[in-house]
Amino acid sequence: MTGFEDRFWSSREGLKLHFRDYAGPDGVLDGPPVVCLPGLTRNARDFERLAPRLAQQRRVICPDMRGRGDSEYARDSASYNPVQYGEDLLALLDQEGIDRFAAIGTSLGGLMIMGLATMISDRIAAAVINDVGPYLEPEGMERIVDYVGQGRSFPTWVHAARGIEDTLGDAYPGHTLDFWIGMAKRLMTLSGNGRMVFDYDMKIAEPFNAFDVDTQPDLWPAWEALGGESGAGRPVLVLRGELSDLLSAPTLEKMLRRVPDAVAVTLPDVGHAPTLDEPDAVSAIEALLARAG
Repeated sequence: MTGFEDRFWSSREGLKLHFRDYAGPDGVLDGPPVVCLPGLTRNARDFERLAPRLAQQRRVICPDMRGRGDSEYARDSASYNPVQYGEDLLALLDQEGIDRFAAIGTSLGGLMIMGLATMISDRIAAAVINDVGPYLEPEGMERIVDYVGQGRSFPTWVHAARGIEDTLGDAYPGHTLDFWIGMAKRLMTLSGNGRMVFDYDMKIAEPFNAFDVDTQPDLWPAWEALGGESGAGRPVLVLRGELSDLLSAPTLEKMLRRVPDAVAVTLPDVGHAPTLDEPDAVSAIEALLARAG
């Protein structure tokens, strides 16, 4: 079966957090489960096309991180940070008894994977880093700051789709209204007053907007931890959108020099971030998971 069950876990301080659990095929599963980690303003629905495909062979877990989707909002907005997200994820892994897993992370999710590699490297069987790296391009960060936490709402899904296209159109050129409606339904939800609103706590913008792109923390050791001694032989894939304004081609080249065994695929005609249903992305992810054992 490739459907999912809505399930929950608790953070250390008691927040009720949600995840989609795709159990995988009946019988023996093909390798460790896959954990899909979404971007800053995204949620478990971001993987609703990729997850069923992967679940034909293995279990797939798609969490809503705190403040997103069907997970509770944090009491303190300062807890909207990658370290806390990593701790929340560890609580989920502990609840489910998952010792080893393959990780797929888009943007913020990719940063989470790198952070986890410094903590539990031996538990990561394989990693897909989607359009993010140890250095974040200021142009991309400034663009995200411009829209995150704005709290806009729309009267219909078509209006919502057009609004998202206005914001993200440069990253996904040439797409039809159906594409944008699909994206709207992944990013937004129907509010109690009948309007379409973004499906996250607007307060996630507070710690994010305090991030100084000119004095970024040194994340290169976290990236190198994915390919270091404890990660020897671990399959690592980096996906980059050709039009990305967050992960530059020079940064990607430097990443490959630092972790020579990593594989990189640049996806044409897409910016930040690839949706992971691009044919080249799907084939690269499936090839990586086949190597994960």
